[in-house]
Amino acid sequence: MWTVMDTPVGELRLVEHRGELTRIDFAPYQPPRDGLPLGERVDDDPLLAEARDQLAAYFARERRDFDLPLAPRGTDFQQRVWQELRGIGWGETTSYGALALRLGMTGAASRAVGLANGRNPLAIVIPCHRVIGANGKLVGYAGGLERKQTLLALESEALFAL
Repeated sequence: MWTVMDTPVGELRLVEHRGELTRIDFAPYQPPRDGLPLGERVDDDPLLAEARDQLAAYFARERRDFDLPLAPRGTDFQQRVWQELRGIGWGETTSYGALALRLGMTGAASRAVGLANGRNPLAIVIPCHRVIGANGKLVGYAGGLERKQTLLALESEALFAL
């Protein structure tokens, strides 16, 4: 099942399979890479409604973390990278090399980490936008650098406090 929602970074498609969120896609939508069927659009599914609510609260700066059942599909290495991404807090950034070191690898593995980061099927909820280049510049983002910049700016607002 899936639904859509409008956000400050454009329309998002939220995809659920067997009670778990499996993908968040940026428009324009690409064919699914995970092999799961897209199914039908169901706007009132409880999980998809909760995901929409939590994302809306995130964009309103009322939520910093997500509490949703997630089931991203990927290799063991991708899963490790995506799990590590969840440890990058609101308003924080890290580099691909630093992420590789946190995974017990050398900084030379930053390219592999970057590739896994780019395959993250649950953008925003698994915060791959918080990974930047070693020189502090915005590099690579499956949703486009403009979206990445918007998400990082949203999280850096000094006026926001929980």
